[in-house]
Amino acid sequence: MRCLTGPVPSTDRPTDRPVHVSEHLRAPLPGGVELCYQTFGDPADEPLLLVMGLGGPMLWWDADLCRDLARAGFHVVRFDNRDVGRSSRMKGRVSRTGLVRAFVGGRVRAPYSLVDMAGDAFGLLDHLGIASAHVAGVSMGGMIVQTMALEHPERVRSMTSIMSTTGKRTVGWQHPSLLANLAGKGAGKEAYVAASDAIWSRIGSPGYPMSKAEKRAQAEETFDHGVSAGGQLRQILAILTQPDRTPRLRGLRVPTLVVHGLADKMVHVSGGRATAAAVPGAELLLIDGMGHDLPRPLHETFVSAIRRNSDRAGTTGRQG
Repeated sequence: MRCLTGPVPSTDRPTDRPVHVSEHLRAPLPGGVELCYQTFGDPADEPLLLVMGLGGPMLWWDADLCRDLARAGFHVVRFDNRDVGRSSRMKGRVSRTGLVRAFVGGRVRAPYSLVDMAGDAFGLLDHLGIASAHVAGVSMGGMIVQTMALEHPERVRSMTSIMSTTGKRTVGWQHPSLLANLAGKGAGKEAYVAASDAIWSRIGSPGYPMSKAEKRAQAEETFDHGVSAGGQLRQILAILTQPDRTPRLRGLRVPTLVVHGLADKMVHVSGGRATAAAVPGAELLLIDGMGHDLPRPLHETFVSAIRRNSDRAGTTGRQG
């Protein structure tokens, strides 16, 4: 494991390349799930699949960050997970009692698992005709890309796990008081905006704070794109019932970058450290002042680090 502290130097690639951005498109998957997605850049470039975290639409991968990644040589694909944004809503009611039981380690039947969500991601790649891709995931998205790499390592060129964890309960913990904030944001747009402001004020990056106006704009855009309180509960249960991936991660041979903020209150930095320690040859990038978001001032750092990690994959698995 190689440990760095950020920010990291930028690449020397051009920053003024024009970037093609698609409309929001639909991908019907064989299992009946339909995903909403969007692409940035040239399809001839290396594919990079971006996977967002709990309750987060693809919009939380900022469009400017996606353009910067495209300029760094990637064909970027961002998408709404199931139960988020404009993707399919799933069935299955989750009670608060069930959430609490799962939170303390009790046995609970979840409507779906992180393996199912990893399957969605592979289904989207199949829809796009992509045999293998670089993958990057945030929080729950980091858990999903770890699962992708474990389930089908031949389809993952490189993996970047951001502010995430291994599924081991003694690392990457969150304070129990946050569970209520995540379990629902009230009814109506103004209630959602107010609740979003409250949660991001608690878990956002203290070293790179969003303004009140920025938080409101993000919440309004998220609400208009589509939110689902029931879907968020189903995703929470998928997280709470995930297995400890540590033993399997020790056998992973995929170029891996782990990024974590030292000020993350949502997923403790021990989760990032444990992930990097488990994967042979992983690089750990710890960033002072970063919480549980992707601050705009750190976009250059993220792009440089993802580009550097993907370059470790060489030409293995690339499409002809």
